[in-house]
Amino acid sequence: MDITDRAQRIIAGERRALAQAITLVESNRADHRVQATALLAALVHEKQALRIGLSGTPGVGKSTFIESFGLMLTAQGLRVAVLAVDPSSSRSGGSILGDKTRMDLLSRDPRAFIRPSPSQTHLGGVARRTREAVALCEAAGFDVVLIETVGVGQSETVVAQMSDLFLLLLAPAGGDELQGVKRGIMEMADVIVVNKADGDLKATAMRTQADYAGALRLMRKRPQDPEGYPRAMNVSALEQRGLSEVWETLQTLSDWRRENGFWELTRAMQARYWFEQAVKMALLAQLETPAARSALSALGDAVAAGTQEPAAAAATFVRELRDHA
Repeated sequence: MDITDRAQRIIAGERRALAQAITLVESNRADHRVQATALLAALVHEKQALRIGLSGTPGVGKSTFIESFGLMLTAQGLRVAVLAVDPSSSRSGGSILGDKTRMDLLSRDPRAFIRPSPSQTHLGGVARRTREAVALCEAAGFDVVLIETVGVGQSETVVAQMSDLFLLLLAPAGGDELQGVKRGIMEMADVIVVNKADGDLKATAMRTQADYAGALRLMRKRPQDPEGYPRAMNVSALEQRGLSEVWETLQTLSDWRRENGFWELTRAMQARYWFEQAVKMALLAQLETPAARSALSALGDAVAAGTQEPAAAAATFVRELRDHA
């Protein structure tokens, strides 16, 4: 593969080249990883896209919200990329990858790009290579990159490590179901949006918004937030109401962080985080070598037979791995 040619095609905004590049970075083949690393190094980021992470409970209407929100942005002349992470089956390993079907109108918009990816076994609500896919979309000249997680959970704050703004989508009267995840998710959210504020649920949505607005006021103010943030809002993605207000709120926060130095500081901290993650993944990859798998199997049999303690066996394995490095 001609890395320079592929990079130039991506920078020129060629959608096919972008899709092929994301497939490349998602591959676990050793030769593909070498090519992906070279491709990312060859790309020049002349402008920074606004990266928006988005999470929410299953059934909250994430796809409907993203489609309506994305269409509003493209109507303003912005180019929007959507990276949707689909949960993978723990049995078969497969994923439906049906986000483009759900976002039928947005998928046909020439100013939009939608890429569903399987989560595989990666935790945190995002795929293993989502951050690299974000970098590719940014290099391709997209103005806004929306990163949709698989669904709300305590570990899904990983998306905050690859986004500039984190939006949490909630359903009306969904507070009781979220008690277990509030400390993880709500502490990371920049804007909380109560969706489905229409029809019979409109009044309930208004009350839910008020409840979360009150809860946010009790939380300790973060240094990267101006007065009034984090903020709770309500929208109807189905009726396309409140979307422009959400976009204005996100822009205001983004501009404030840029002007006060938090934008670059956050991206620098994120870069360090992903460097450390890359080191950890490289070390874990050493466990997949034939020698390491053989040693693991032998020590695992000893632990299962009760002849060795798990901690002692683990220490032995690490020592052998280090000696043969």
